[in-house]
Amino acid sequence: MRIRPVGAHALLLDCDDPDQVEAWRAELTRRRAAGELTAVEIVPAARTVLLDGVPDPDRAAALVAHWTPPPAGPATPATGTRPADGTTPAEVEVPVTYDGVDLPVVAGHWGVDVPEVVARLTGTPFRVAFCGFAPGFAYLTGLPPQWAVPRLATPRPRVPAGSVALAGPYAGIYPGASPGGWLLVGRTALTLFDVAADPPARLAPGTPVRLAATT
Repeated sequence: MRIRPVGAHALLLDCDDPDQVEAWRAELTRRRAAGELTAVEIVPAARTVLLDGVPDPDRAAALVAHWTPPPAGPATPATGTRPADGTTPAEVEVPVTYDGVDLPVVAGHWGVDVPEVVARLTGTPFRVAFCGFAPGFAYLTGLPPQWAVPRLATPRPRVPAGSVALAGPYAGIYPGASPGGWLLVGRTALTLFDVAADPPARLAPGTPVRLAATT
């Protein structure tokens, strides 16, 4: 992990892989809750963690350099609504109707039939790695690297809200209608982003997620 200054009041942690990103996200969140770190925002991405709104970046960098987070474990449910240290939100179960038009394409990439694709997705403990692309769009990790799938060569001009999709090593759910090039495997009626809610995004970084099949 490498620490770099970003502007006057931010630090960027360059991580080796998504597991290290999650380990640092949880550790920094815990340290902030304990009063050991002052930062307005802790923002994970694919390979980085941004600490924004840091009053004294030099002091914060020195502190972070001496911390060693425990390795990120598998995405398991947290008890209650939110643990006392705030590092891991409770699991969110997303009811999914698996009728996506690209299920046969995913099955072809994986060398299995469509029912096995559904079984793998419902049996995978996912976790929100980071959010981006659109408000409330969460990138879910948990799929083995060999199950990565390519995006569409030409994105669709409109993907319906609630579409559950795969791209690369990630699963994701479109919170609103938008263009998109991910492979569609299903849909959910769960609201993922609501500006009137607190917080607006249903899925925050670190949240364990289950893509459960509707009956």
